[in-house]
Amino acid sequence: MKDLNLPLTRADVESLELGEMVTLSGTVTMSIGLPTHRRMVELLDAGQPLPVDLRDGAFLHLSCYNRERPDGGHDALYLNPTTSTRYNAYMPRLVEGAGLRLVGGKGGLDEASVAALQRQGCAYLSFLGGGCALLSQAIRRVVSVHWPEEIAQFRLLTLEVQALGPATVAIDAHGHSLYEQLRAQAVARLRGGQAVQALP
Repeated sequence: MKDLNLPLTRADVESLELGEMVTLSGTVTMSIGLPTHRRMVELLDAGQPLPVDLRDGAFLHLSCYNRERPDGGHDALYLNPTTSTRYNAYMPRLVEGAGLRLVGGKGGLDEASVAALQRQGCAYLSFLGGGCALLSQAIRRVVSVHWPEEIAQFRLLTLEVQALGPATVAIDAHGHSLYEQLRAQAVARLRGGQAVQALP
């Protein structure tokens, strides 16, 4: 298990091996909102800065409910991954436009996103689905909350975390993907007549 301390250099990310297990420490930014992704891309396309600087950082598809305190601060109550493929249309622009080094969630990303990861020197991390109790232990504090008019899980949220994970390097910075490898293996088995037969 390798603990990655953010921010990261391109060389840091390019040294990660496909299938390697990692944890994250430092500040990470997250949202599961499609409107949030669209808003981020619109800002980048307009040449305007994002509310939080993501260069050399991590942007994750983690659901989080952040509760506002009476003093105006926030408490993050949990972390749980959602399916990244829902955001395929926005990820290439976000990866390169925001200068990301890590993205993550569950389920992987499409070919256009994988190509953007390779160009940028960015990797995709797969987090444990249903691992809410484990992942939430990494929360240390809420650093910032942007776009509070959105529901909590759609806001652009930055947290300080310690040893967030474990996560698997499922798409590396060189264009290799565990998802594609598994798909190719499944196709090969089907073509070879090794498909699992249904039980009677």
